[in-house]
Amino acid sequence: MIEDLRHSASEPESLVERLDHGQARRPPPPRGDSELSIGILLWPRFPLLSLSGLTDALRHAADIGDQSRPIRCRWKVLGTPGQRVVSSSGLDVPIDSELVEPGRFDYVVVIGGLLDSLDAVPKTYPAFLHQAVAAGVPLIGLCTGSFVLARHGFMEGRTACVHAYHADDWKRHFPALRFVTHNDFLIDKDRITCAGGISVIELATCLIGLHCGPDRAGKVVHQMTVAKSGSTSFVDRRKALGYASSSNRRLHEAVMLMEKHMAEPLEIESIAQLVGTSKRQLERIFTSETGSTPAQFYRQLRLRFGRWLLVSSDRQIGEIAFECGFADAPHFIRHFQGMFGMSPGKLRRALAGGTEATGQPSALR
Repeated sequence: MIEDLRHSASEPESLVERLDHGQARRPPPPRGDSELSIGILLWPRFPLLSLSGLTDALRHAADIGDQSRPIRCRWKVLGTPGQRVVSSSGLDVPIDSELVEPGRFDYVVVIGGLLDSLDAVPKTYPAFLHQAVAAGVPLIGLCTGSFVLARHGFMEGRTACVHAYHADDWKRHFPALRFVTHNDFLIDKDRITCAGGISVIELATCLIGLHCGPDRAGKVVHQMTVAKSGSTSFVDRRKALGYASSSNRRLHEAVMLMEKHMAEPLEIESIAQLVGTSKRQLERIFTSETGSTPAQFYRQLRLRFGRWLLVSSDRQIGEIAFECGFADAPHFIRHFQGMFGMSPGKLRRALAGGTEATGQPSALR
């Protein structure tokens, strides 16, 4: 019994060591440099979870073991040194760097605060964001940071990821700008927006994987994830979609990318590159494991999401079509009819009238 306990206690450490050794085989970055460098601007009454989720992910990826030295990744809270920014919980955080040349960073992150505090910042903050854009540095908006970016003209022609709680606020403030909800984050060219909360960790893990490698991202997931029995989140959702039984890593990673890019679907070739394989090999994996091509699976995933939006909200069908990545309502309606055996309008009317309407995929009925 004691030996069993010792073995189980040693497992997390050995996994971290394996992940760190995987990174150690790569040449370290030059002294004073890093693989991922992020500058952070805090708006008054910002959520601490967004800051801690981002910086904790970075510090786990930055060093071996749990030493937390900012070697592989670096981060700075920017502003006027000596000042402190009060969070929404009342705790304050010191600024540790002046507004240096934005080109030193791979990304500049804005962590927004409560909506009534979005204008309560020095003029140097928006000016710094304009300098970052001029220097070609991508901007990231966490939580209501997307509102900050939109307010200062940085979201024109781009789609924002907004927390569902703030959907009506977005429509009121920025009626002409596109947005999605029910996503962890959205990468749209050189703008990245995240709904906030624990989704910040999802985004940080993605960026770490892109810049520092999958071993660093794997270490973050291992260090920051606590598995809970009875959870009904990702595992159960994947079981419901029928692909949790597969042990194929590339399949799981491809499906995660599809889930995160519903409104702005990725090209299958791009997904294949991101998971480290060819388009043809990815098609073989999907056909073998799911019985569908990646494109078919992706479309079915978006249609299931559309059905959920249809029965759980009063959104217009055109709006649902856009959020599910279809160019217009007719395309969505045609594919919906083919998969579920009835049109979105008929399903909604049947549910409203209390009549029986399964709306299940036609191939399963």
